[in-house]
Amino acid sequence: MTTTEMPVVSECTVTGCSYNHDGCHAFAITVSGEHGSADCATFIPLARKGGLPMAVAQVGACSRSDCTHNRDLECTAPGGVRVAPGDGGHASNCMTYAPA
Repeated sequence: MTTTEMPVVSECTVTGCSYNHDGCHAFAITVSGEHGSADCATFIPLARKGGLPMAVAQVGACSRSDCTHNRDLECTAPGGVRVAPGDGGHASNCMTYAPA
């Protein structure tokens, strides 16, 4: 059995997410979505802040099999991923997503 080192969430600018306070404090995020967007499925829009106090979030799973960085549903993006507010009403998007 081999393991893959998960890329970190190098940047998150989604101010309305409970896990984002001076960076993402979720243990791991899930990237999902369809129709051209790669949504951060871990987004939680609550005023209360959550997550782990010293966490450096990683990409735990990616269901965007059409992304260039996706290998067997694992993210292989070099240097980590960036998460930002989404367009068209989406709460947050993986900005590192690149269609294959």
